Amino acid sequence: MYVATLLTNPGTPSLEHSLVDSLRNAWGGGDAIWLNPDVAAEFELAAIPANRWEVWADLQAMGVDLVVQPAAGRRKKMLLADMDSTMIQQECIDELADEAGVGERVKDITARAMNGELDFEGALLERVGLLKGLDEGVIAKVLDERITLMPGGRELVATMRANGAYAALVSGGFTAFTARVAEELGFDENRANTLLVENGKLNGDVKRPILGRRAKVEALERISARLGISESDVIAVGDGANDLDMLGRAGTGVALHAKPSVAEKCDVRVNHGDLTALLYLQGYTRDEFKLA
Repeated sequence: MYVATLLTNPGTPSLEHSLVDSLRNAWGGGDAIWLNPDVAAEFELAAIPANRWEVWADLQAMGVDLVVQPAAGRRKKMLLADMDSTMIQQECIDELADEAGVGERVKDITARAMNGELDFEGALLERVGLLKGLDEGVIAKVLDERITLMPGGRELVATMRANGAYAALVSGGFTAFTARVAEELGFDENRANTLLVENGKLNGDVKRPILGRRAKVEALERISARLGISESDVIAVGDGANDLDMLGRAGTGVALHAKPSVAEKCDVRVNHGDLTALLYLQGYTRDEFKLA
């Protein structure tokens, strides 16, 4: 059996009952279950419809996300999340670059790297090099003034942990940011790169080894093995090219507001919903949500 989930932005709930019923009838699905009125609904299917992606494209134009996945095992035991543009709404290195006066140059490199046009490690070192000489205290300033959490993140982490799941934040960004974000959202652990500092200023380099695309897969392998769970028990979420291997290996890999070149390689795409979409995809109802 399979489950089709339809969802939209909770901030502007617009999922119509007639739309859900029309699709359910067209696909011969089971009864509609409303996970959150006007926001998310699901129904069972005997098979994946042949026209799934055509319907998906039509629904995208209406501000609705559609995911079809196996019904069995969709409630996961571990959350593995990217940070930049996933659990937070910014790219930390871009914000630091703005403070260093090299914002536009760094943003261009970031965009190309996240789109898969540049090697991640090389792009990271080039961008960090442009931050050389920046006062270490600027990190706290950026955290306090520029970084905002992605909507739904608190509910996602708190609800999964309340139901026995483990939450790990794994970023190609920096520990100075992941430590704060992980603490605020309630993650069990966080992994990222470490900016090197000399005499209170960034020296333009990061500690080796660099945590990049492969390191995210290694985190998936090692943490799941340590917990005694399978990789199929993991739901992973990210938006950039360096997340693709992690998303492909996890039981459910969610491309959240991802770059087009990334989303097209993923079966689970959330472009309109927020992070609570990951709960609806696991079958949680709004009444089951927790808040840290």
